[in-house]
Amino acid sequence: MTDPTPSRSRRRFQTFDDPGHRKGAERIEALRAALRETGLDGFVVPRADEHQSEYVTADAERLAWLTGFTGSAGTAVILMDSAALIVDGRYTLQAPEQVETGLVTVVPLAETTPEAWIGANLKRDQVLGYDPWLHTPDGLARLERAATKAGGSVRAVPNLVDAVWAGRPKPPAGPVVVHADALAGETVADKLARVRAALAEGGCDALVISDPHNLAWAFNLRGSDVGHTPLALGYAVLPRAGAARLFLVSSNVDPALRDALAPVAEILPRGGLDDGLASLASVRVRLDAATGAAALKEKVEAAGGTADVGKDPITGMKAVKNAAEIAGARAAHIRDGASVVRFLAWLDAATASGTLTEIAAVEALEDFRAAGGDLRDVSFPTISGSGPNGAIVHYRVTRASDRTVRPGDVFLIDSGAQYPDGTTDITRTVAVGGPEAAAEAAVRDRFTRVLKGHVAIARAVFPAGTTGAQIDAFARAPLWQAGLDFDHGTGHGVGAFLSVHEGPQRIAKTGTVALEPGMILSNEPGYYARGAYGIRIENLVLVEPRAIAGGERPMLGFETLTLAPYDRRLIQPDLLDPGERAWIDAYHARVRTTLAPGLDAGTREWLERATAPLPD
Repeated sequence: MTDPTPSRSRRRFQTFDDPGHRKGAERIEALRAALRETGLDGFVVPRADEHQSEYVTADAERLAWLTGFTGSAGTAVILMDSAALIVDGRYTLQAPEQVETGLVTVVPLAETTPEAWIGANLKRDQVLGYDPWLHTPDGLARLERAATKAGGSVRAVPNLVDAVWAGRPKPPAGPVVVHADALAGETVADKLARVRAALAEGGCDALVISDPHNLAWAFNLRGSDVGHTPLALGYAVLPRAGAARLFLVSSNVDPALRDALAPVAEILPRGGLDDGLASLASVRVRLDAATGAAALKEKVEAAGGTADVGKDPITGMKAVKNAAEIAGARAAHIRDGASVVRFLAWLDAATASGTLTEIAAVEALEDFRAAGGDLRDVSFPTISGSGPNGAIVHYRVTRASDRTVRPGDVFLIDSGAQYPDGTTDITRTVAVGGPEAAAEAAVRDRFTRVLKGHVAIARAVFPAGTTGAQIDAFARAPLWQAGLDFDHGTGHGVGAFLSVHEGPQRIAKTGTVALEPGMILSNEPGYYARGAYGIRIENLVLVEPRAIAGGERPMLGFETLTLAPYDRRLIQPDLLDPGERAWIDAYHARVRTTLAPGLDAGTREWLERATAPLPD
C-alpha cells in the first residue's frame, strides 16, 4: 500500500501547538482593570466574530485568548468578583481541561444559559458591557432582559478584550477569487435575481448580506480569510434595483473576479461599509437574524432606514444544492473515499507496532488526501482521539496532549476535506492493533448500537415537510434501549466547497427546518465513555425524492455520499436485524465496487477484507 511520507515542501493545513491554556489569571485581571477604567462592572465575551461565525480568524479568537478555551462555541461572562464560561455538551470535558477553574467556573449550557447566569450573578445597579458587533439584535434583547431582571443594565462599548490584547493578530488579507460557474451551477446574475424576487415578496427594498458564506454563494467567489473554510470576510448591500456593493476585508481581490462581477456588483474596502449603510435611508432593509450584528441594526436605523430583522433568503437557497453541486459532491466523495481507505489500510499496519501517535495519524491522513489530488484544505482541524481522548467530543490534539495510539485502544478519527467540487466530513472509529485486533464485549455493544442508529438514519423514509427533529430519535433509539445517549446533534448541514457546518438544516432535537431534496447533512450518532473511549460513525447524506409504489404522499430519503468501510471488528452481528445487516453489506459492496479500481493492489486486498459480508 502507498507510503504516506509527505513531501517536505508541502504546506500543512494543521498545526498542533499548545493553545496556551490556563493563562487566564493575568489576562482576566487586565480585562477587569479595563472595566474599572470604563466604569463597567462586567463584560460579555462570546466565542464569535462580527458575522457570528463558527470558525473565526486569529484576531477574533478573543475567548480563547482570554480564558484558554479553544472550542467553537461558548460564552464567558466576566464580573469583578466572579466569572463563568458557559459551554454546550460538546465541550463539558474539554473546557475544564483548558481554563483555570478556580478563576472561571465552567457551566454546562444544559443547566444554565449565559442569560440565566447573568440574571443570578449581576448585582443591582451594575452595568454589563458588550460589543455590539458580536451580538445579534435578538441576542442583545436577551442580554438586556437578563440584566434588567438582576436590577442592572447593559452598555455598548468598543471591545475591551481588544484593548488589553497585546500582540493581537492582524486581520486576514487572503486572495479572493472566482468560483467557476461550472462548479457553482448558476450564474451570479441568476442568483441575484432570485434573491431580489424573495426581497420583493417579503416587502423589503434591500438586503445587507452579513454571512460570509452567503456572500460567497451569491457572488460565486471564494476566499482564504478563515482557516479551513474558503471564505472572504465582508458584507454586501444588495438593493432590489441597481448594482450590489461588496465591502471586503481583504484587498487581495483577483482582477478576474472584479471583471466577472463588474456588470452586477462593485467591490469596495470593508471601511466603506458605514457609507454603504448610510445610503439606506427611507428604505426597508432586511438584516439576517442569525448573523447580522446589533451594530448593523443601529446603523441602518441611524441612517433613517427601517431594519427588518429576519431570515436572509440566501441561506435557504444555498442549502439546496443544484445538479452541478450534487455532481461535484459525489465526485469529491469518491476521491476522498479512496484517500480515507488508503489511510485506514495504512493505519492497521502502523498501529500494530504501538508507536503511532495521534498527531502522526492526522498528518498521514492529510498526506493521503493531498496525494489524492485537488485538496484545497482540510474542512476542519482533524479530531484524532485515542482511548480516553476519543471521549472528548471535539478533542483537538496538541503537542502537549499527543497520545500514542496503543494496541487495544479504540481510536476515533473525525476529518474532512475541501475540494473545488465539494466538502467532505467523515468519522470512523476503529479497533487498534492490526487486522486481528479485538475489542471488549461492552465496546462492541456500544459500537453496534451507534451503528444501528446510523443505519436507521441512512434508511429513513419520511414525508416531505419532515424536520430534522422528527428523525433525530431514529439515531438515538438503540442507545436509549440500553439507557444511553449522546450530547450533540445527530447531523449538521454541509456546504458545497463552503462550510462543513452549514445551516439551516440539521438533524437534532432542535432541528426545526424541513428537509428538502438537495440538502446535504451529516449522519453521526456517537457514544462517549468518559476517561475510556469515544465512538462516532459519520457519513454525509443527500436528501432525495423517494418513490414508493402505491404511496399517497411525496416522500424523501437519503443517498449516502461518503464511501469508507465501518470496522467489522467492532460490530456485534447478533445485535443487528436482517434489514440492518443487508444495508451494511450492500453499502460495503458499493464502497468496494466504487473505490477498488483506483487503489493499489495492497489497499485493494485490505478493502476486500474490510468490506466482506458480515458473518452469520
